[in-house]
Amino acid sequence: MNILGISAYYHDSAAVLIRDGQIIAAAQEERFTRIKHDHDFPHNAIRYCLAEAGIEGEQLDAVTFYDKPILKFVRIMETYFSVAPRGLASFMKAMPLWTRQKLWIPYYIEKGLAGCGVSTKNIYFTQHHESHAASSFYPSPFDEAAVLTMDGVGEWATATIAVGRGNKIEMVKELCFPHSLGLLYSAITYFCGFRVNSGEYKLMGLAPYGSPKYVDRILENLLDLKEDGSFRLDMKYFGYMDGLRMTGPLMDVLLDGSPREPESPITTREMDIAASIQVVTEMIVLKMARYTREITGMKNLCLSGGVALNCVANGRLLREGIFDDIYIQPASGDAGGALGAALLTWYQINDQPRSSNNKDDSMQGSYLGPSFEDDEIEAYLRANNYVARKVEGKDWAREIAGYIANEKVVGLFQGRMEFGPRALGCRSIIGDARSTNMQSTMNLKIKYRESFRPFAPSCLEEKVGEYFDIDRPSPYMLIVADVRKERCLEVEGDNTVVFEEQINQLRSDIPAITHVDYSARIQTVSPKTNKPYYDIIKAFDELTGYGVIINTSFNVRGEPIVCTPEDAYRCFMRTEMDCLVLGSFLLEKSEQPEFVDNANWRNEYQLD
Repeated sequence: MNILGISAYYHDSAAVLIRDGQIIAAAQEERFTRIKHDHDFPHNAIRYCLAEAGIEGEQLDAVTFYDKPILKFVRIMETYFSVAPRGLASFMKAMPLWTRQKLWIPYYIEKGLAGCGVSTKNIYFTQHHESHAASSFYPSPFDEAAVLTMDGVGEWATATIAVGRGNKIEMVKELCFPHSLGLLYSAITYFCGFRVNSGEYKLMGLAPYGSPKYVDRILENLLDLKEDGSFRLDMKYFGYMDGLRMTGPLMDVLLDGSPREPESPITTREMDIAASIQVVTEMIVLKMARYTREITGMKNLCLSGGVALNCVANGRLLREGIFDDIYIQPASGDAGGALGAALLTWYQINDQPRSSNNKDDSMQGSYLGPSFEDDEIEAYLRANNYVARKVEGKDWAREIAGYIANEKVVGLFQGRMEFGPRALGCRSIIGDARSTNMQSTMNLKIKYRESFRPFAPSCLEEKVGEYFDIDRPSPYMLIVADVRKERCLEVEGDNTVVFEEQINQLRSDIPAITHVDYSARIQTVSPKTNKPYYDIIKAFDELTGYGVIINTSFNVRGEPIVCTPEDAYRCFMRTEMDCLVLGSFLLEKSEQPEFVDNANWRNEYQLD
């Protein structure tokens, strides 16, 4: 049985195809259209999934959409009525889109599917948080587990507690709109001058530079937090119910001034606000988790929803030991909802048994997107007269490791593209974690982004304990842990030094991936899931004695992660990357023909 799951029309649209419960293909639409967070119907992602599965559209047995748009419309209408006559401007802006498109989503889904050659009559709709819960529980290694989902909002729910047993998921508790941890965090993201639904991770990265001086103000004014993790927001501080802004004028008073203008200098105030909301977020997550353990009695926990991408909170949750083990869906945002929708159809609607796993998850390392064979890459290179060397076998990993050891920045394009927001060694930019200047070089000359943004380490799975205070694998870069104390260096001065000086201070013998608070967002690499990437790090370890390198996504600011060899080459030539790996082919920047660039290329993408 072939089942297609889709998410669309809000942000991060995606398609996933499963066959008899096994994930065959998954991809976000943005990777094909090159529009970051593309919300449109995932035509390209669907066509890819069908091609990867080797089937035609009429061979699909079912299609499932990841939420229920009519219920979402009811919530929006009830919200506007509850705040009327306030919110008229927001209402007038939203209603044309709903009446023109979103109320007719079932029709547009059928129309979009027909354009992809799909004619199935079995179209299902699952609830948003059911999709999130299914996306984490069913691929997890657990036979039974508690499931906690947290995001902005689905239809009504903003957080849910569920129990997964075998092939069934039972929803137990929910927190409802407008009281939302995801929307609270997004509101502060907006207040600090970052884009909602894409800048939240910047706020998380900024937090360690500040002091949590606003925590009491937030807890005393913005929300009434209960011991079970539920809370009520004081909506007079927020604007997302009745306005076109996430926050209202009272928030300006509470947080000492107007919201920061995007792209303006970051001040101590924004650092302190970021630090404060991160503390509050962790407090809420921990209370929710404790309550989840209490009412479900489960030893293991599955996490999903956009808040599950807060890897600092995930690391704290793991260290608290509330659950024996935690599994986090690597595509925890709306894109992962497409996966959950498909899995719900297989397990619950069709009542198929779920095989016992107890060891590995079924996400296949999240390497579920398109791949390109060497003959395709060679044809592309020849057609464009690009200069490349083909290197195979053990020499391939050794040469790449040599580039890294010589402080070269390498664009790595190999294997299947990752599903979810993290690049995990197939569409990555990699470098030397030992380098004292690699963080600033990558941020300013490669990624064209804010200098404070930290980079993640990719570490040999068996050696992770030598570098970080963590006792288990972290394959999806979703857990933050401290660098081991014996590797840390004493920093001269204190955190009163200016922002730029804090960024450039050396804090360990792997400074390029050590954040200002001596932490790192870890990816462990196993030969079972990505042997080529493992071989590179292993070769680097043999060459330098360090089994850890830098890994950041292969893209520049405002652009989606690269999908094709052409995407990779264009990004390579537009930045100050030194080398590019396309499958078995190695390209050096100095040997390439003159590259004619569009001078306004950054304007093609919506900067976040």
